[in-house]
Amino acid sequence: MKTLAMLSVAFLAFVIVPRSLAQQMTAAEIRELAKENEAKQEELINLEQETARAMQWNNGALFRRIYGDDFVGVLPSGQVKDKNGWIASIENSGLKYDSFIASDIRVRMFEDTAVVTCLWSSRGTHGDQHFSKQYRVTHVYIYGQRGWQAVASQVTLLPGSTSS
Repeated sequence: MKTLAMLSVAFLAFVIVPRSLAQQMTAAEIRELAKENEAKQEELINLEQETARAMQWNNGALFRRIYGDDFVGVLPSGQVKDKNGWIASIENSGLKYDSFIASDIRVRMFEDTAVVTCLWSSRGTHGDQHFSKQYRVTHVYIYGQRGWQAVASQVTLLPGSTSS
């Protein structure tokens, strides 16, 4: 009977306890991964807000830094642009923004890839025409040696946008 009790204790010590420790380690690793993902999501939200500020000032510097060399974007007109074409369209648009805001920013993570959607709301002038426009935007980012790099973008003009 003592032998059976000793075997039971040995079994518990070598099988159940290490398994419990492994489960705790896994939970700790999961918490660490969740913290890392939360930090990455915040970084992407900040990039979207910086993008709105760069758009407001027609400033291509941010896009040179965060857009990958193989970036491809689709403008609201349906025109497809590479990185240089996209930046040129921002810097040479002739638009003067009174405001440009990114809101409703949503981030979906897939390992080192993220899909970010948001709502762009802008007001300003183009020549002597005033406008108020909203766009739904999707950006695809890849995380690499240079941090987050946008590799694709789709901008869709929403109904109800006005020009006067």
